[in-house]
Amino acid sequence: MAETRTKPTRASVKDFIGEVESEARRKDAEALHKLFSKVTGWKAQMWGPNIVGFGSYHYTYETGHTGEMCVVGFSPRKTHMVVYISGDFPEYEALKDRLGKVKSGTACLYINKLAEIDLDVLEEMIKGGVAAMKRAWPVTAV
Repeated sequence: MAETRTKPTRASVKDFIGEVESEARRKDAEALHKLFSKVTGWKAQMWGPNIVGFGSYHYTYETGHTGEMCVVGFSPRKTHMVVYISGDFPEYEALKDRLGKVKSGTACLYINKLAEIDLDVLEEMIKGGVAAMKRAWPVTAV
């Protein structure tokens, strides 16, 4: 079975965000860091080389694959900001529709600029995603 590559690291979140090339993307990452910290009450931790994660959970799938991952998080990529939130709660789709200019994938939101979304809606999505993860898995603060 393949080993999970995205694991918590001891790298500095502050240094990682400070090294984001684009000034606009860096400012958006700083804003998300503050928002996620406020909403979750958890300290940020780097997961792999480029995910700023909050909290952690240990999972075991029916296939027997096990691992650990952050509960919610984000990654400031060159083309967009990726926000990692579980969509496994009833209000997810309605909130996503109100969020603003965003694309989505499985447990991911792709955002070009924070100015194009409603941060109050994102806050509700983070809360819903955390609650969904707490219902599904044993969650711990990092």
